[in-house]
Amino acid sequence: MREILFQYESVNPTTWAYLSSLLVIGLFFKFNRVWSVRNLDVLLIISLAPGLLMVYFGQQSIDRATIVPVVQADTSPLIPKLEGEAQIPPPPEVALTEEEESPKPSRQELLQIGRTLEKAGYVWLFCVSGLICIRLFIDPTMVRRPMLEPNLTIGGMVFITCALFIFLMTNIAVGRPSDADLRGVREASKSNPKEVEESLRHYGPGYRMLLLVPRIPTYRLAQPESSDLEKSEKITIIVTKVMAILANVALLAGMILVGYRHFDSIRMGVGAAMFYFLLPYAAVNTGRIDHVLPAALLVWAIFFYRTPLLSGVFMGFAIGTLYYPLFLLPLWFSYYWERGRGRFLAGVLSTLALLALSLVFTSSDFETYMHQFRAMFGLWLPRDEGYTGFWNYYFNSNAYRIPVLAAFGAMSIAFAIWPAQKNLGTLLSCTAGLMVAAQFWHANDGTTYIAWYMPLMLLTIFRPNLEDRVALRVIGEGWFRRTVPGAAAKDEGKQAA
Repeated sequence: MREILFQYESVNPTTWAYLSSLLVIGLFFKFNRVWSVRNLDVLLIISLAPGLLMVYFGQQSIDRATIVPVVQADTSPLIPKLEGEAQIPPPPEVALTEEEESPKPSRQELLQIGRTLEKAGYVWLFCVSGLICIRLFIDPTMVRRPMLEPNLTIGGMVFITCALFIFLMTNIAVGRPSDADLRGVREASKSNPKEVEESLRHYGPGYRMLLLVPRIPTYRLAQPESSDLEKSEKITIIVTKVMAILANVALLAGMILVGYRHFDSIRMGVGAAMFYFLLPYAAVNTGRIDHVLPAALLVWAIFFYRTPLLSGVFMGFAIGTLYYPLFLLPLWFSYYWERGRGRFLAGVLSTLALLALSLVFTSSDFETYMHQFRAMFGLWLPRDEGYTGFWNYYFNSNAYRIPVLAAFGAMSIAFAIWPAQKNLGTLLSCTAGLMVAAQFWHANDGTTYIAWYMPLMLLTIFRPNLEDRVALRVIGEGWFRRTVPGAAAKDEGKQAA
């Protein structure tokens, strides 16, 4: 933003966490109903910030330690400074005092500090994510849904949301990835089947080209940026930035339209979108396509829930690009069981077939294609090494992780029969809950992919009573026909029977 706004100084992520938390409380906390579920939800979401920041700064310290020579001391602070802060020299007397009193951390000290911060952050995120998971799974039992609107007019919310969005997208546009951010791009050029398989297993299941795109930093830290970029890498970075911005636009539009179309309140949709982009997580990870794109696809699958074919198409894209939404199929197929299951299944299967065929263009031979195909659908045994995140520090063995995976699979299947009567509210809360639960066995930075469930969780919090939005009442009988007049009464009789 310094390139656009005169004398603009970037806000440190920690500072923004404090400021945004106060803003969220002021805008969404119901002071006239202190003991309400809404206030509990607001505090629960805010409590994610400390763990997220510990993980973020821990990873930054570890990344910086890798570029510090072993025999030399690092001259940078323990927590990376923003670019603007790094360029402003301190007063001479302050600089002299710091030079005399502050020892410079060595490489080993930076690694130790980074690992300690990261470890504590993952424990914090696991605990808070567990509470969020419980909250989402008990949401279908909360029948009373009082209309608790944000503490701001619709005009004010639109202004704040647009301003936030412009600032966040500008950070993506001016972001400069480091060598660590470009690791995936440089591995994408590998053609040896064995190297391709090792790369895919490192990043986990999903669509290869999505997993290997560069990470676009939204905070420009005082650390070396990538130099001597090849022309192809520069083009890839530009394309990635455009994709990240478009994914965020789709997410923003989807949340607002869900509120307008299905909640009959654009105020609720704008409020949910504003809440999301106020979060410290959004400020840090808006440039990560693997975070934002699956979130946008799931929100649009919810928006088109009355059109099973289109909803299935978006769900198919979510499964093909990320893999983890595959475990949502029992829940969604059960919702469409009485009406729309064939159209939904056709949308999912046709999209997955299209994505599977597209792997031909990124494969040099059949063996490479099969490696990418298996990665897309997770058709391999869980790896027992190379974890990142919680499983790297605790219970570093599949003997502990596989039981968690098995329990998650059983829970996913159980949603085919529970709750027996599913409605739009059930789809929202249980989809978000399953995407939270999927991260407990995620081998790569599990619990940090907050965008996978946060937009749906916010829509769950802001939703009205949706018990009447069942498939028999809102979905037409044929592929192209809407429900004819008088069919509603017939459907109600069928439900009663």
